[in-house]
Parts: sequence; C-alpha cells; structure tokens
Amino acid sequence: MNAYTTARISLPSQPAHPNRQVGFGPAPVQPLSFFAAGSEIYAQGEKAGAFYQVEFGAVRIYRLLADGRRQISAFHLAGETFGFEAGTTHHFFAEAINTTGVRVFRFAAGMDLSGQLLPLALKGLTRAQEHLLVLGRQNAIERVAAFLVDMAERQGGLRQVELPMSRMDIGDYLGLTIETVSRVFTKLKEKGVIRLVSLRCVEIVRQDVLRDMSE
Repeated sequence: MNAYTTARISLPSQPAHPNRQVGFGPAPVQPLSFFAAGSEIYAQGEKAGAFYQVEFGAVRIYRLLADGRRQISAFHLAGETFGFEAGTTHHFFAEAINTTGVRVFRFAAGMDLSGQLLPLALKGLTRAQEHLLVLGRQNAIERVAAFLVDMAERQGGLRQVELPMSRMDIGDYLGLTIETVSRVFTKLKEKGVIRLVSLRCVEIVRQDVLRDMSE
C-alpha cells in the first residue's frame, strides 16, 4: 500500500502486489478516500476524467437495466485500477463492496499518458472479452468455475480465495440467480473440488479439476 501522502506517484516496474497496475508517471497522487460498504464512488452519467486505484477493499462496476435488474460488469480488488472511460462521462456505476480505500489520479489537460493508458485499455478489453465468453458459452457450473479460477489468479494463485462480494453479486456478474450460484457452490463442495471455509472464503482443493470445468 502506498503511503498516505500527496507526493507524485512512481510505481515500480515489477509491482510487489499481484494486482498492482502500471504507474501514471507525473500524475499527482490524491489523498486516500474511504468508502463504506455499499457507498457510491461515482455514478453513471457523471463526468469522467480520473482514474481510481483500489488500495484495500473491493469495488463493483455495474449498470441498471431498463427492467430494474442490475448487471455487474467487473470487480476490482486491491491494487487494481478502474474508471477508464472512452468518453467524457461514466457509463457505469462504481460502488464499494466492503470498506474500501481508493486513491484518485487526476490528469492535467495536455498531459501525454498514452504509454501508460494503452496497457490499461488493452487489459480491460481482454477481461471484457473473456467475461462475454463466460456469459455466452458456458453453463452455470462452468461460469462459477471460471469465476473462481479468475479470482484465484488475481489473488496471486493462492488456494484459499477471498470473495468480498456476495452470492447475489456473483449472480449478477455471471448472469445467474442467487439460488443457482448457491447450488453450484454446494455441488463443487460435494464433488471435493472446493471447501467452503466461510461465506466469503473458498479453498480450492482440486485446482486442475476446477480449471478443466472452466474451459
């Protein structure tokens, strides 16, 4: 975690945190902002133009559909950056899942950050494409398996995976009902693929089987 200062950021080229993103060169570091669980970081339609980096906690990115349903498009964990927009306004809502610390980076007009922004844009595009493949081609077990594999990789490949989001969040991300998500977790537990340490913590017992299920 970065020190709570307003110094200019200069992140190492090989970050210690598994999710730590590329630094933003001369962009000034803003003081750490704290958000309580469920609080809004920014809203759809608000002016864009800043980047956000999660120092601790987790963030969900979502949009409300015309029928009132919620579609979560992404989760962001400690060390990850979000808020990248192609236009001048935000197209989604960003909300803290649990108690979350976020640092905001604002850039002056005319500042050339193409070298730093291109890797972020490409990584975001790749993750969005993978998410679409999960939603469009896989059944419920395969979707949950792919989600758990992704979460494990983003937490450094640990066997014990922290899930800050609720089962409802997972369902809204995978296009499943909360009941279906709960049933799949139970099936994976009964098959000996995972162990439910707690409601928000899963131990992956058979990584090879889980990965095969996700493909």
